[in-house]
Amino acid sequence: MTLRMHVYQSVPIEIRIAAQVANRPANEWESIIMQNHDLISRRAVIESLGATGALAFLGSAQADAKGGTVEIPETIGGSRDIRHPIFKKVFQTPFIDTHEHLMEEKDRLAGNTHRLVKCDDWSLLFSHYTDADMLTAGMPQTIHDKFLSPEVGPLEKWALLVPYWPAIKNTGYGQAVRITMKALYDVDELSEKTVKQLQAGYENVRRPGFYKHILCDLTQIESCQVNYLGRPFNESDIPTLLMQDLGIMEMHQYPLNRKISDPTGIAVSSLSDWHKVIDWWFDKYGKYAVAVKSQAAYARDIDYAKVPAEKVEGVFTKLVQKRKRTDDEVKSLQDHLFWYTVDKATQWNLPVKLHTGYYAGQNWMPLSRVRNNPGSATDLCRNAPETKFVFMHICYPYYEDMIAIAKHYPNAYLDMCWSWIINPIAAKDFLKKYVVTAPANKVLTFGGDYIPVELVLGHATIARRGIALALSELVEEGWLTMKDAMELIDPIMHGNARRIFRLAEKTEILGKVPWK
Repeated sequence: MTLRMHVYQSVPIEIRIAAQVANRPANEWESIIMQNHDLISRRAVIESLGATGALAFLGSAQADAKGGTVEIPETIGGSRDIRHPIFKKVFQTPFIDTHEHLMEEKDRLAGNTHRLVKCDDWSLLFSHYTDADMLTAGMPQTIHDKFLSPEVGPLEKWALLVPYWPAIKNTGYGQAVRITMKALYDVDELSEKTVKQLQAGYENVRRPGFYKHILCDLTQIESCQVNYLGRPFNESDIPTLLMQDLGIMEMHQYPLNRKISDPTGIAVSSLSDWHKVIDWWFDKYGKYAVAVKSQAAYARDIDYAKVPAEKVEGVFTKLVQKRKRTDDEVKSLQDHLFWYTVDKATQWNLPVKLHTGYYAGQNWMPLSRVRNNPGSATDLCRNAPETKFVFMHICYPYYEDMIAIAKHYPNAYLDMCWSWIINPIAAKDFLKKYVVTAPANKVLTFGGDYIPVELVLGHATIARRGIALALSELVEEGWLTMKDAMELIDPIMHGNARRIFRLAEKTEILGKVPWK
């Protein structure tokens, strides 16, 4: 549809394109907007379209500001006949979210956030991942800490961010924040003039029930899988929405960790005692967990050798006695305990989620180690063919190697969690290449990987756009038919996750948890 330029400029871009995604006739919307453009509020139009339509393509198209008439795109480039149905279905299809670090809503509301979140104002949107971009853009650590401090007033914080925001607002991290601000608080552009509105919106949204509102109503997420950072397993108040992984990293990476042993009541003086501690966690929570998770790749390569217990019993005794151990001894004990936990997970039919690739934060990632993750992953798959290994984050930036692993090993699964905001274009290209290379039933396409629930909305919008673009481009380039592309959407957005993690069975079990 064609609008006169002054009217075109007066209607926010997300409303124009969302109207098209909502499949309203072009002439109907042109007529409505032409007659009522002075009266139609942005909020009213968004609400009339619903969450899916309103979130589609946020900030994704540019207007021609030179005057004259402008053809509004039905989609972002490409063929409308191809892209419109694909984008529409992707934005209407629910996600299974396979990776988050969300705390409980009650803790957010009560301020019991401990070390995970220090502030409770609009700056919280910058507290996870985007804060790393702030530092790498040159923000001093002292200013960073002040910006995220509860001691600084919300309206004073913009002055701390403004020198660095232009440099990071277009990164995947920054775009997730911007989309979230638009969708939740009606803030189009962060500035000195909009900070007050942003803070008011933050306070208005953060009320009882806001987790379900953001995750279910706005983001269309059926369930999340949470790797809770406070303890190995979190007894959630909303267990069928915030399904939980059983965290195993401390079990194999840091034996004698009292966070693991104290809840069991087991006095640990030998390796067999530590085995009993691990058994306790699986016996108590194995049937409620959807998977086990280890992020030990932040500290070492995932090259775990199978080491029998008798070879490391003495090493464990040294640990108990606080005697010095060699690097080889430390690794051997970790290797043994890794396979002990993996074997337990396999007995409980729980997939094993492993961090691979890029490191969160800044100034500590050894790429020489990260580069080895794919090769080590193949050894894991070969050494435990009955175990389902879910390799997370596409091992960015080494994702080509991971596609080869998924193609070659039946027990290798790849999870795109986090990748859409690390590098949105690389994630889109990964999915394109994956679809024409490896079996489509082994890829998982979304996990927000966030502590603040608000940002899951922004991340999911980026992921939906990337999925739709990947499939559209494959059709346009002749690699897929339209039928092929449309048939892939349900499996990669939720069907694979339901099957891999046995979610129907888990949902029934979690509906009857003893702690609720």
